[in-house]
Amino acid sequence: MPPKPSSGKDKDIADEDEVLQAVILADSFNKRFKPLTVGKPRCLLPICNATLLDWTFESLALAGVQEIFVICRSYADQVKAAIRDSKWSKPSSGLKIVPIVTAKETFSPGDAMRDIYTHGIITSDFVLVTGDLVSNVRIDEVVRAHKERRRTNKDAIMTMVVKESGAAHRTRSKGESGVFVLDPNTSECLHYEPVIGYPPTPLVKIPREVLAEHPEVEIRNDLIDCHIDVCSVEVPSLFQDNFDYGDIRRDFVYGVLTSDLLMKNIYCYVAKDGYAARVADTRSYDSISKDILARWTFPLVPDDNHPGGHAYEHLRGNKYMAKDNSVVLSRTCKIGNNTLIGAHTTIEAGASVQSSVIGQRCTIGPGAVLRDAYIFDDTHVGAGCVVEGSIVGARVRLGDRCRIPRGCLIADGVVIGEEAKLRRFERVSRTREALRAENGEDADDEDEEDSDLDEVEANQDDAKDILGEGSNALLWPQGSPDDEEELDDRESYNNQRLMRLGDSASDLELSDEGSTTDDDGSDTESSYSMRSRASSMTSVSGPSLSLSLSDPTAQTSAIHTLSSAAAETEFRSEVAQSLERAFAEGHSVENAAVELKTLRMASNVPLRRVREAVVGAIVDRVPLAPPGDAAAQRAEIARFVRRWGPLVDQIGGVDPVETLEALQYHCAQAGPRQALFAQLLAAFYQQDLVDEDDIRAWHASPAARGEGLKPGSQLAEGVRRCWAVGAKMIEQLASDSEDESEEESEDERPEQKSGASAATKPAAKQESSSSEEDEDEDEDSEDESEDGSAPASKPSAPAAPAPSSTPAAKASSAPSASQQKARDASSGSGSSDDDDGSEEESSDAESGSGGVAPPAKSESGSAVASAAAAPAA
Repeated sequence: MPPKPSSGKDKDIADEDEVLQAVILADSFNKRFKPLTVGKPRCLLPICNATLLDWTFESLALAGVQEIFVICRSYADQVKAAIRDSKWSKPSSGLKIVPIVTAKETFSPGDAMRDIYTHGIITSDFVLVTGDLVSNVRIDEVVRAHKERRRTNKDAIMTMVVKESGAAHRTRSKGESGVFVLDPNTSECLHYEPVIGYPPTPLVKIPREVLAEHPEVEIRNDLIDCHIDVCSVEVPSLFQDNFDYGDIRRDFVYGVLTSDLLMKNIYCYVAKDGYAARVADTRSYDSISKDILARWTFPLVPDDNHPGGHAYEHLRGNKYMAKDNSVVLSRTCKIGNNTLIGAHTTIEAGASVQSSVIGQRCTIGPGAVLRDAYIFDDTHVGAGCVVEGSIVGARVRLGDRCRIPRGCLIADGVVIGEEAKLRRFERVSRTREALRAENGEDADDEDEEDSDLDEVEANQDDAKDILGEGSNALLWPQGSPDDEEELDDRESYNNQRLMRLGDSASDLELSDEGSTTDDDGSDTESSYSMRSRASSMTSVSGPSLSLSLSDPTAQTSAIHTLSSAAAETEFRSEVAQSLERAFAEGHSVENAAVELKTLRMASNVPLRRVREAVVGAIVDRVPLAPPGDAAAQRAEIARFVRRWGPLVDQIGGVDPVETLEALQYHCAQAGPRQALFAQLLAAFYQQDLVDEDDIRAWHASPAARGEGLKPGSQLAEGVRRCWAVGAKMIEQLASDSEDESEEESEDERPEQKSGASAATKPAAKQESSSSEEDEDEDEDSEDESEDGSAPASKPSAPAAPAPSSTPAAKASSAPSASQQKARDASSGSGSSDDDDGSEEESSDAESGSGGVAPPAKSESGSAVASAAAAPAA
């Protein structure tokens, strides 16, 4: 007999013994480092003389990762060769690295995640990073916290690592960031909003549901996203299920947090200690290089644990020299602080090097000046050259007395002639023939790269004058590209300037003018806004609140407004058509709810919009009875609400107060159907869509009282009338509570006294005969009796009604069930009395009275009588 499976402590031990897996997305899926990445992938670019991929391996090894899958598409052969030739391929490294080549159709991180799912390589929780990570954060602690959370919450699918930072922190991207809305107690990420630098993001909209469900939240705009994620094994399958997920943050995280169908949770781990940053652009390349030289990444520093396996000596002023005594320094050269010089490099007389990184086997000519420069391996800098704030690739030859100003990118193998003077932010690469001569067919690895070179080669009119004689280079165009309208907002030219090395972008309008208040906001907004980054203040416009990050120009604001309005109009049209089909074809409530949820996810609108559409459709499609026939109208409303009312609570969440607000505002502007509000309110109450507490909470809300609406407007007047109807219903509910307590005491008295007491209430007696039959039948029979031409019972009027109220009563004021049976045995049918009651209701309805009585419910919760209500005045 096989042994029983172990559990408890043995299971915990097994979890600890699991191999910690990591997935590296080696492709960048953008062109921010062009032309440095012409002919090679970004992950193989060096930073402090070690490739970005090596720094990522070192970061994961420091965290205890044992198995790494490198997902690559571009230049996969180069990536595999780099892994094979690195120290990580040795058995002593303790890492198992497996390169996975994806399909050529992989154009986004989402496509890469779908490839991961297809390969079936993930067997447990894993760490997801990009191939340009520099980090000393203890990721194993994040994994442990994630697994502990998963034991109690299986829907916790991801934990994102973030770090606190100031607004001016040099590793904080100015062009791409995000706002995190967190639960301060659990660190659950309740909402994520991507933010770009230009055009400035003026508002971050937070769904109303987040603030309604969480009384305390943190809205964080001071977090650096480290792009380190601990994911559950089901994350790749979620990408496979939704092909709209392209970007990890902007699509997947945002989509999961706003989805009512997935019901998954994402958490943040705010790292207090350690360093973590991503080399996502040339500006961050410069910032992270300086952080490494300043030893912020310790123990990942050049003189200890250098990922490239080099040995450096650390000198005062954060100077790093290769330890093998192969560096040749002239006696008259000057080496400044925060400088790294690779092995076999020669710096000749009078040369000056400050805050720069120089690769291996380089030659710096006499009198050359390097400031904030990054020189890759095997490069020659001629005599008298000046290189400032630029990146110079491998095997480059700079002629004597040439000048490379701030922001230039010079690709591998470029030759620049003597006395050449490049312009700021110039990008230079070799011609296509030179690439093919060196790399053979590898130069044509990317069709997209060929198209880029075609465009570059077509604009070389001034190249020879700028690059000098004997150059083999091409000048890449400056300014915004012709196809900028087709680019993602993050990749637009002006936003890329915020992520460009050496560009202050001082001519762009990025300032935040401070707090402002909207006085003319829409009354139906469903998101909350908080304004101003520095001094936040709340501006409530209807039920809405927004987070302002900067004030947009009028033109940008108008564009966004028109775009939102178009999306809103399209969504309303699709919802109307969907509900029209459901009503006409008799769909089930469940099927109609699924279709509405799908529409909401596709349009990315708040849940309130769907609820408003459903409530409005019910109001607009209730069949109208002949004028003056209140009983028939009441029966039509009861039938329709009983059939379609449950749809309100099956569209993704239950919010009775929001349902009543939607009903009030739709009836207030529905013209002739405004008079149906009282009967619809009673029908919603009878169908248990709302209860007494919900009605009171709605009635007390500012939105129900019409606060913020323009006084005297048609909408304000309609809202006021509906609010008055609600007030009368609440009065009736209070009166019914007293009557119920009296009834309970009467039940304890002798049968004769209760009979005598009942005889003094003829109106209640009229109701008892028909309600006896309802209580003897099942719930379906009760529903059928409500659909009849006459109501099951005519409620009696409350004591001392207001002059404008319609006589009405609750079943709770009628005798108990046993008393009803006793009386009905001795009395005949009450049909004639019911007819009289119907006539009385009709006459009251014609007189325009606005009273309303809520429908009574029996002890079992089923409806005993429908509400009688006349149109509001």
